[in-house]
Amino acid sequence: MNNLLDIKTPAQGQANALKADYGLENIGLTNLRQIYWNLPMEALYEEIVFRNEAKISQQGPIIAKTGQHTGRSASDKLIVREATSEKDVWWGQYNRPFAPDKFDELYARVQGFLQGRDLFVQDCYVGADPEFRMPIRIITELAWHSLFVRNMFIPLKTNEEYRRHIPEFTVIAAPSFKGIPQIDQTATNTVIALNFDQRLCIVGNTAYAGEIKKSIFTVLNYFLPQQGVMSMHCSANQGKDGDTAIFFGLSGTGKTTLSADPTRGLIGDDEHGWSDNGVFNFEGGCYAKVINLSPTAEPQIYSTTRRFGTVLENVVYDPVTRMIDLDDESITENTRACYPLEYIDNALSDKRGGHPKNVVLLTCDASGVMPPIAKLTPEQAMYQFISGYTSKLAGTEVGLGAEPEITFSACFGGPFMVHHPSVYADLLKRKILRYGANCWLVNTGWVGGPYGIGKRISIKYTRALLNAALSGKLLDVEYKTDPLFCFQVPKTCPDVPDDVLDPASSWANKNAYMQRYRALAGRFIDNFKKFEEGTPPEIIAAGPKL
Repeated sequence: MNNLLDIKTPAQGQANALKADYGLENIGLTNLRQIYWNLPMEALYEEIVFRNEAKISQQGPIIAKTGQHTGRSASDKLIVREATSEKDVWWGQYNRPFAPDKFDELYARVQGFLQGRDLFVQDCYVGADPEFRMPIRIITELAWHSLFVRNMFIPLKTNEEYRRHIPEFTVIAAPSFKGIPQIDQTATNTVIALNFDQRLCIVGNTAYAGEIKKSIFTVLNYFLPQQGVMSMHCSANQGKDGDTAIFFGLSGTGKTTLSADPTRGLIGDDEHGWSDNGVFNFEGGCYAKVINLSPTAEPQIYSTTRRFGTVLENVVYDPVTRMIDLDDESITENTRACYPLEYIDNALSDKRGGHPKNVVLLTCDASGVMPPIAKLTPEQAMYQFISGYTSKLAGTEVGLGAEPEITFSACFGGPFMVHHPSVYADLLKRKILRYGANCWLVNTGWVGGPYGIGKRISIKYTRALLNAALSGKLLDVEYKTDPLFCFQVPKTCPDVPDDVLDPASSWANKNAYMQRYRALAGRFIDNFKKFEEGTPPEIIAAGPKL
């Protein structure tokens, strides 16, 4: 906020109570009006309302609008090409190079732009395993972004921790700052620029809070594999007997919904590491899609949309009654709720679990041809992991229309992967083999036909399939070999009709089904060609056979 009239704000008197000795001047941010250090949730509410940044809905959540950007601007992400990281980065579609001198010029403009303004700082950790956690600092122009950060990451516990905090990576999120393509050599006015050498990220011209979250995820995807830790775009939960399961998948495939199982403890819903100590959550909160959220099918997540402290993004509400409408997609289909992990009743307080017994790869097949569940060999799991097949759903990225778009996103998180996919695949395969995990492919997409003809598979059936897999019941049934992908498809499953397990049976025209299935297999083969160099032959051979 550019507080030109120097008006005293509600939390200004406490702004420095949790100030770190390592100040913003250490990264060249000076001549600021007021820095609000590590404000708690309640103080941030006061600042948000005072600055008219967002509204308070019924029962307490705040509702913020993100403006023109209601999803990630994947094409605006840049990584500085410098000597310390250049050889390790997988340059290309997701990691576009940015010149060091242009980054320095861009940051100089940011430093000038922020002078005289109010800024909010949250010092926190990312990574629940003390051995691998990283101290970070998120500097935001908006108070509601500061609340988002406080929900999303792991807070410090004592005043002394705050005072002694020295960040190993810093993100500056300034939505009102615009890049200038003619000067900055950015693609548009929007910029997400990461510099691994300077340990700094600049986010400008977008208020979509997911950019902050995913920038930190990208940072961890660079640093942790260098320490032998598998960084994963997955959710994770744990059964009563301590058996851990992880669920890989892109946005919209069901990671958050399926991991929030009332019979299992929630480790986290989106980003995790797998070290020699087991699985650990990167974050302290959840960032869930809430469009068409059902109080019966997803009661745990639904309840968070009625709690004080939750941040609702782009959710439609009645300005008189302040009641929200989770079925209204007039702003975007990518409506979100950000809330602390402990808002889920069965969340594990330490955000950690043992080595996974089950690895689940979630795909949302808009073609309507993939089986709802299949058992994979480790080699088939690696083929599917590197391929990262799914369908992008409307709203999660800028430029997506209403119809799902078939996509292959390496490692089920291509936009956030910094190293070559083979680096992550090799780490994952070694851990699967070492700890003896079972691997499954689960389709949460369409049955009975493609999008527009068929319908999306019932979450009731998906849960039943997962319960059978995680409990071990699905290991004892009869299987058949898929004619194209050669993975094993169960013929029966408790509480699931047999015809659901056979997608061809729900198509009116079996020839049309096989034609569509063969076309999808061909796209797998074409997509994998770019990964064949450096990929072991047994993994290449684990792909579909035409």
